[in-house]
Amino acid sequence: MMREQQRSTGPTDEPVVASDAEEYISPAPRVSVQAFCETAETAAAVQAAAEDRRMIKAHVRVQMGGMAAAAEAYRSSPTPNVICLEAEVRGEDVLAGLDELANVCDAGTRVVVIGRFNDIVLYRELLRRGVSDYMMAPVKPIDVVRSICNLFSAPDAKPVGRVIAVVGAKGGVGSSTVAHNLAFSIARDLALDAVVTDLDLAFGTAGLDFNQDPPQGIADAVFSPDRVDTAFVDRLLSKCAEHLSLLAAPATLDRVYDFGADAFDPVFDSLRATVPCVVLDVPHLWSGWTKRVLVGADDILIVAGPDLANLRNAKNLIDFLKTARPNDRRPFYCLNQVGVPKRPEIKPSDFSKALEDDPVAVLPFDPQVFGTAANNGQMIAEVSSGHRAAEIFRQLAQILTGRSEAKRPRHKFIPPMIDKLLKRGRAVGS
Repeated sequence: MMREQQRSTGPTDEPVVASDAEEYISPAPRVSVQAFCETAETAAAVQAAAEDRRMIKAHVRVQMGGMAAAAEAYRSSPTPNVICLEAEVRGEDVLAGLDELANVCDAGTRVVVIGRFNDIVLYRELLRRGVSDYMMAPVKPIDVVRSICNLFSAPDAKPVGRVIAVVGAKGGVGSSTVAHNLAFSIARDLALDAVVTDLDLAFGTAGLDFNQDPPQGIADAVFSPDRVDTAFVDRLLSKCAEHLSLLAAPATLDRVYDFGADAFDPVFDSLRATVPCVVLDVPHLWSGWTKRVLVGADDILIVAGPDLANLRNAKNLIDFLKTARPNDRRPFYCLNQVGVPKRPEIKPSDFSKALEDDPVAVLPFDPQVFGTAANNGQMIAEVSSGHRAAEIFRQLAQILTGRSEAKRPRHKFIPPMIDKLLKRGRAVGS
């Protein structure tokens, strides 16, 4: 059993209060976790935690029987990286059970105990004996996620590698333009080191938008996963500004870009380890790897145009991601290219009512400024720093990096056409 104490969420002299689910929690590495529970409630919480996006690399197994079952199981088999034990008994029996487990536990294994008593004396004794964390039942899935993930992040370490995924609800809505200007604003206005990563390997425009033509890029990493480490990825980055780098797409058709679901994981892991902010420009397609990228991001921005198809797709994306990421805040969405002359549009207020959430930003249609920026390989703030869109990107940068909170009122009334769409969606899902 490990003797080095870890950052803990155990009892104090005050009642334990669960922290906000929106806090930053570093993802767990590829570790094995075995839980021995005594109640169905705790077993369900651990199983739900195993499905959280931050636990995607961990291999979690849930069993019943508590400490006695754990001690018996490891008499003849090696112990995992983490053992999670539920104990409903009082202090002396907990300590006795741990002593028995220590006789069969491999060195380096970390132990998390879930108990029923807020006993500071017991808590201190558990830490003295090498227990890594103590949680009080009943536990929520996010409590288990936080405890296990924190075992593998340095105490008091400043979080690095916040990943923001930007995706279009429909093709042609300008999600790449939004992603690139967002990354530029994070770097220039917030002075945060950032990397914009173009994931559209065949048709990506990040190189054009930043007026860059690097000889290497993300394709070199994704097709050579065995070579990927922080030094290798750093060599592939192209400098765009003082705090901004680009991991460019080749934008060529000399090969087919079919990937497995986890193809980009080594690249993202390397970026997370060294860069405070990573903006992913996610192409508009639905595959195993795009699904994994969106579910695994720290925050998501969906870019939509003001029409019915965008509304339907945005709602489908938000509903899916809310279900797939139950311990995260819901995705943000913004409306782009709003106000095209003579084009019928769904009003932002009607979008808000249908999605039960306000857009985090509404970007006006301005072909002159956006077209000039695209043709010159510049960002909006470089073409016109005082433009309304430049200010919107600054606000988006603050919100998506946690520097500012977005207000999200709820609405009760839905226009007839949108109501039909929502009813049809509910009928299909039932």
